[in-house]
Amino acid sequence: MRFSERQCNNGCPPSYTDLGKAAKDIFSKGYGFGLVKLDLKTKSQSGVEFNTSGSSNTDTGKASGNLETKYKMKELGLSINQKWNTDNTLATEVTVEDQLAQGLKLALDTSFVPNTGKKNGKLKTGYKRDYVNLGCDVDFEGPIIHAAAVLGYEGWLAGYQMAFDTAKSKLTQNNFALGYRAGDFQLHTNVNDGTEFGGSIYQKVNDELETAVTLAWTAGSNNTRFGIAAKYKLDKDASLSAKVNNASLIGVGYTQSLRPGVKVTLSALIDGKNFNAGGHKVGMGFELEA
Repeated sequence: MRFSERQCNNGCPPSYTDLGKAAKDIFSKGYGFGLVKLDLKTKSQSGVEFNTSGSSNTDTGKASGNLETKYKMKELGLSINQKWNTDNTLATEVTVEDQLAQGLKLALDTSFVPNTGKKNGKLKTGYKRDYVNLGCDVDFEGPIIHAAAVLGYEGWLAGYQMAFDTAKSKLTQNNFALGYRAGDFQLHTNVNDGTEFGGSIYQKVNDELETAVTLAWTAGSNNTRFGIAAKYKLDKDASLSAKVNNASLIGVGYTQSLRPGVKVTLSALIDGKNFNAGGHKVGMGFELEA
């Protein structure tokens, strides 16, 4: 959930899910292994935004797509977001922001599957001000309560995330995180349910080069997972991404803006341990915006 930055004179901390986001983006954006994808973004004169995307899996041949419409009434702090996908799932989210209190955001998210009649809903709340970012969601299926809090002071961040199943009276998620962020450097560590340990480091070396390192380890296992990634801007219209992990999986991606509003992405995933055996994946993506 995003909030108006005008409420944060001293810098709002990110939400719990956005801790370490800079490093995650270096590892995830600019790639599309095994997919041929098309994204189209348009906006009507009345202010309605349309986001349409479709993709085809090169391994299975399965095609999927989704349509998303967004409409905002800024004077009322109201936004309506509707989604539909080829799995025939309909979702609607109605959000009200900065109306009951400055920095407070309320949202009702519902989904419906006509084929099965399955329905679900979530009530989302969030509050973001200087030094604090709070969130509490109630998933009516269960119901399950999700809550998170992040405190920040002079670049230091501390967060907690939990999920409680009221039907079973059981805590199903119990996560902690610590971090530090400066203008060109971010450090993040986390412990999930006392068994999953992870961390990431992000550094913006200069205006052209960004790098990231991730590390993960599971208690009771000697298997440590780590990866290194980098993104380099060749010029104002082109960038090159590369990443490698300890499983010898090598990913490369190339993004080129052909003209304003037209972007193409080419990517490949190479299995370094079985290079001659094949099984490597390639991907292509087109992004159009008008």
